[in-house]
Amino acid sequence: MKAQQKDRTSSTDTIKNYSAYKRKLSFAGVLQTRYVFSLNKDSDVNGKNFDPEATKGITNTFMLKRARVMLKADINDHFSANVLANFAEFSDNPSHKVLENAYIKYTVSKYFSLQAGQFRPFFGIEDAVPVDIIRTLDFSNQYYAYGKNGWQSFQVGLSIFGKIVPDGSLRYYAGAYNGNNKNQKTDDNNSKNTYLRLETDFHKSLTLGANVSRGSFGESGIGNAYGADLTGKFDFSDKWQLLIMAEGKIGTNFLAYSDSKADENQIVKPALDQFKMHGFYLLPTLRYNCQNRRLRAIEFSSRYEYFDENYKLDSNIRQTIIPNLSLIFADDFYAALQMGVSLDIYDKDIPLTTTNTHSLSYVQLQVRF
Repeated sequence: MKAQQKDRTSSTDTIKNYSAYKRKLSFAGVLQTRYVFSLNKDSDVNGKNFDPEATKGITNTFMLKRARVMLKADINDHFSANVLANFAEFSDNPSHKVLENAYIKYTVSKYFSLQAGQFRPFFGIEDAVPVDIIRTLDFSNQYYAYGKNGWQSFQVGLSIFGKIVPDGSLRYYAGAYNGNNKNQKTDDNNSKNTYLRLETDFHKSLTLGANVSRGSFGESGIGNAYGADLTGKFDFSDKWQLLIMAEGKIGTNFLAYSDSKADENQIVKPALDQFKMHGFYLLPTLRYNCQNRRLRAIEFSSRYEYFDENYKLDSNIRQTIIPNLSLIFADDFYAALQMGVSLDIYDKDIPLTTTNTHSLSYVQLQVRF
């Protein structure tokens, strides 16, 4: 009798003791290495114009672009943790660069999850899509500009997200974060950035998202940003697919405002709401599924982007065109060879800077693990 009671108690404890949950650790990562070659004799591999008689610019080079390693730990049926580091940043100044994701996630149900730490707040589709499967050379110009201004990319804060309707066709994402970018030990102001994103599958092949954000950067004041995006996938046959990504944004350019405030030669200082950036991009990808043993698929993409970092006060439209060919040797982009050309066209060229019309060819090899 005592033995049976002891067994019953042990079984009950096991069910209720969530510390006994089988913890799961998983590792993942990506290696990206590329060779780039400037097609302009007076522009280096970073697109900076130089005077060939005064200096020698580097017009071709091999690069280790990313060496990311991710560790994910499922602690129990509610808690998980995620850490992502990019070790390629050690080749340069690694300050505030190496650590990317570092957050704890708590899942209550499919309708509500919470994460806290450092993460990308999901202000647009590029915050959710890993760079190794974006099917082009890199993220868009607007992504990096909005990231530098604290609107997206890796930030420290808290977010909530989940489904709004049971079938998951309508979803929400919301949160608050410091807005002074990643790996900062302390905040630089008492204001916090807030954001809201709604996403809906309004067609079996199309997803539409809308974003709104409010925040600050340093002591520059309060600004705002808005955006909308569209993703789609169309299957023409078992072999042929068309993938579409499109996104547009408008937002405050805090960095341009700070530069203006620091300009001693400028007597009249424009207000913060005069410093606005806007732009959009379209990235269609045509995919052919070979399903050969070695070559799984071939993709051709061509991104077009229109972007103006200060269109109200100092407009200088930048147009970027990147035709790209990808040979995919393992499913889900686990091994791919990409090659193409990046064309940057400015309305106004500024000598001896990166703000000048230039083009760059590249070959990139990447492996996910």
